[in-house]
Amino acid sequence: MKIFITDGGSESFFTAVFDAYREPECVITSCEDVQISFGCEIVRVSADEEKSARVRRGIENCDREGVRDILLVLRSGDSLKEMIAFDYIKRLMESKSPISKAYNTPEVIIFNELKQKVTGEVHKMTGFLRFMESESGAFYAPYSPDHDITELLMPHFAKRFREEKFVIHDTRRKLAGIYDGSDWVLGYAGEAEIYLSEYEKTFQTLWKKYYKAVNIKERPHDKQMRGYMPARYWKFLPEKSAD
Repeated sequence: MKIFITDGGSESFFTAVFDAYREPECVITSCEDVQISFGCEIVRVSADEEKSARVRRGIENCDREGVRDILLVLRSGDSLKEMIAFDYIKRLMESKSPISKAYNTPEVIIFNELKQKVTGEVHKMTGFLRFMESESGAFYAPYSPDHDITELLMPHFAKRFREEKFVIHDTRRKLAGIYDGSDWVLGYAGEAEIYLSEYEKTFQTLWKKYYKAVNIKERPHDKQMRGYMPARYWKFLPEKSAD
């Protein structure tokens, strides 16, 4: 069996799809620590523009929205995302027509579930993301999402903030979206040391006092809070950092 290891990028993935499509048994993954069984052949895949373009065209010929949906799934934090996308592509090619609503097809079910997890987290973070004002006046929002969604969030917040400068920092992937008041870019970002403005410090202090005042110990409402915002998003909340 061949194991195709990609570099994690979409072009490398589509190249792997081209190379693996006729293989009777294979695995496509971006995980370097994949378990290797006896007799497996490792194939490291470099992006090939021509192969990638041919796969994309084949998908679009079957479903105009297919490439977009596959790119969303590839943003998932699930270690099996490449294989889920590969199985979906094979089923799509066999069908030669859109299959996204074939709800009785296993490959489609698991693909749609993964896509919904990605888009669902994007929707949640448009409301959950917390920005802090730095000394420079720019706003900074650290978070650690389950999926690689910073690029998907940037257009929303660029439109919302308009002329304000801000940074959205995915601390898990060491990735940051940086907006200068007119345009935004993505870039590598390691550990960040942020100096808050005096206004922000005062605001956070007042917010923590308010939270403490309304949070009656005898009547804890953590369960209700989890209903509004899952606990995995609490890490960067000022009111929870006081715990």
